[in-house]
Amino acid sequence: MVASTLESGSTLAINRNRLFLLSCLSLIVTAMTFGIRAGILSQLSDEFALTDGQLGWVNGMAFLGFPLAMVLFGFLYNKLGPRLIMILAFAGHILGLVLTIFAGGFLGLLISTFFIGFANGSVEAACNPLVADLYKDEKTKWLNRFHVWFPGGIVIGAAISYFMTNAGIGWQAQIAIMLIPTAIYGFMVFTTVFPELPVVEKAVKLDSFNIALMTAVFGLLILVGTPNGIIGTLPGGILLPLLAAAALTYVLVLRWTKSHRDAVLALVLMVIMSLTATSELGTQQWVDRILGAQLGGIPGQPMIVLGMVTGIMAIGRFFAGPLIHAFNPLGVLLMSALLTTLGLFLMSTASGAMVYVSAVVFAFGVCYFWPTMIGVTAQYVPRSGALGMSLVGAAGMFALTIWNPIIGGWIDSARKTAESSGLEGAEVDVIAGQAALSKLVMFPMVLIGFFLVLFLLRKMIVSSAGDMEVAHD
Repeated sequence: MVASTLESGSTLAINRNRLFLLSCLSLIVTAMTFGIRAGILSQLSDEFALTDGQLGWVNGMAFLGFPLAMVLFGFLYNKLGPRLIMILAFAGHILGLVLTIFAGGFLGLLISTFFIGFANGSVEAACNPLVADLYKDEKTKWLNRFHVWFPGGIVIGAAISYFMTNAGIGWQAQIAIMLIPTAIYGFMVFTTVFPELPVVEKAVKLDSFNIALMTAVFGLLILVGTPNGIIGTLPGGILLPLLAAAALTYVLVLRWTKSHRDAVLALVLMVIMSLTATSELGTQQWVDRILGAQLGGIPGQPMIVLGMVTGIMAIGRFFAGPLIHAFNPLGVLLMSALLTTLGLFLMSTASGAMVYVSAVVFAFGVCYFWPTMIGVTAQYVPRSGALGMSLVGAAGMFALTIWNPIIGGWIDSARKTAESSGLEGAEVDVIAGQAALSKLVMFPMVLIGFFLVLFLLRKMIVSSAGDMEVAHD
């Protein structure tokens, strides 16, 4: 037990272990939605006659709802507190899962998946700053341990999908089973004492200009992340609204932190996070479509690969502390980019048993991306607080909103090219999967350059922090 002293002078007993357990359980539910959805894509495609491009839009709704919730609740965290945000996350999970079960087609899947994504983002928006506050002296270490349960939850979801699919159990039942852990974490939310935020943090001024900035960013993200005819009429397509969103975010962080240095670094970290998340989740979410044929077309085999990858990630994150101490968070991220590049390159040419070997290399590569990026934000831009962590996490998920339909389009295009050249059956699927992987490898290749520069400038980044306390855990 730890004591949380309120500004009013009263003391409230807070069970830090229970709060951490609650955070981890809610993240397991979040991850299970990714793992099980990855396992049922082919079933959804068959039942509703969806193309891979349409599946990309369905996937994209989860990655749109996620950043919208993170941006909104990162902005309002100091006003609402983690408990209320977690209640909203619980309600979103229940609503999204039930609507998915009763979805009747493409539109129904879009709407229900958006609610699930919004709930997932609410969990991250509440729990990242909560864990960082519970373990102020070892933020990156405990954020990594918290994020053990994202790959851990994907392992659970992948295993459930594998066994239920092989048992002939349909996708609706696979979605329904997630209601059980959702109910458990919901019960814990309503029966756990959360720490009160200090009065000084609650007093953050949400003036009309900041609210207008947030509203504009929100609208631009919806414009870019939903299928509509407006984007095609704009010069440069999505580039103009993306640049506008970035500019408005810069102004928002500047007003929040009163520091140009913080605003610049936060924006850079958001760009980097968009690449790390696409490298990791852009591959994992499409594992059934891009690796199924390479694994011999045996039902459920891609879920074994996904479970193996995420299992390695979970173990690696649990023991992240010593590695981060030894190599610095930026050094760990540079190593991760190198291994991810190698793993995706090997995967793009592999077949049979070599798929598993390349997947192991990939797993060690993407293992530390997400939690270490959140930890770097908490350490090097601490004045941005919950907003900074949420914006960086939101950028990672929103990138998948953009890239998921594109990845689906890559698969569709490569399949048509293969068929026009006279190939048939499994050969077409192999070519399509390898074509997508050969494009995905470009993301970690760019990251190598980013992390190399940041690693070389790490002392300058710390010294420019001025009066900020930067932890080296």
